[in-house]
Amino acid sequence: MAAACALAAATLIPLSRDAGSAIAGPDRGAGVSRAVPATVDDCESPEASLPASSDSGPAIEAIKKRGHLVVGVDQNSYRWGYRNPETDTLTGFDIDLARAIARNLFGTPKAVVFRAVPTNQRIPALNNGTVDIVVRTMTINCERSRQVAFSTAYFQAGQQILAPKQSAVTGWNSTLRGKRVCSAEGSTAYDELRKNTFGAVFRDQNDGKPADEDVLTVPNQLDCLVRLQQGLVDAVLTDDALAAGQAAQDPAVELKGEGPFTTEYYGVATKLGNDDLVRRINLVLEEYRRGEWQRAYEYWLEDDLPGKSVPPAQYRGR
Repeated sequence: MAAACALAAATLIPLSRDAGSAIAGPDRGAGVSRAVPATVDDCESPEASLPASSDSGPAIEAIKKRGHLVVGVDQNSYRWGYRNPETDTLTGFDIDLARAIARNLFGTPKAVVFRAVPTNQRIPALNNGTVDIVVRTMTINCERSRQVAFSTAYFQAGQQILAPKQSAVTGWNSTLRGKRVCSAEGSTAYDELRKNTFGAVFRDQNDGKPADEDVLTVPNQLDCLVRLQQGLVDAVLTDDALAAGQAAQDPAVELKGEGPFTTEYYGVATKLGNDDLVRRINLVLEEYRRGEWQRAYEYWLEDDLPGKSVPPAQYRGR
């Protein structure tokens, strides 16, 4: 199986300053598809967020006093957030959005410091103050919205199986029976496997003996692709957006099935109570949809993830 692109392991890394965006050009209007509104109490649809606002508050003032925005990102998700080995800089769709938020706060996209955080450390990194926000293909859901505050949605994704092209696995169905399926700890993929396995094995286990750690359940999603290439697992469950990037890295694997079997939305996360920061991020997203989002999609994602050229709409439900 072909080797994946060389991407650095995603542990917490020292502060890394930004080097500027890859996207440029005049605005081009883009249509929007509306996320389903939600109520706060019953959390029927957690994509509801606070109205956009340019007002500052305690969270924004603290960030401005420091002089830069600290953003939790991925550094090994191809097309989304990854370290370019030629320039040794972080690039991708999520990275460009993080820069846009920094530009709104400071007038320059370079007033940002990145910290790479593993999938299972996104919420702890926010709550312990390691980062101000997380822009890391993070799905908005009710459980997470009780732990962190989310912006409105900036991308629609869904769970899909990734497996070798010659595999007998055909998708999220009974062909997974007896197969070893890898997912990232703390991910919505892992949650879906807990709901329905189709007979697949997805937890690290060893016949009652101490489990072999980080084989089927891993800290970072890209680790699953490495396990797949090594023959340690038979398939990967992850967002179609991330799986498309992995398929672009390794032509021997592909997304299985006709499309994702869930509908999920990525949001920018911050610590609960930072309402002024959430409102400002929503303002950035409102402006981002008018042109920059489309250019970022075309630059980073369209080749590997066609058919998603319309951003989710800004929802003012709270």
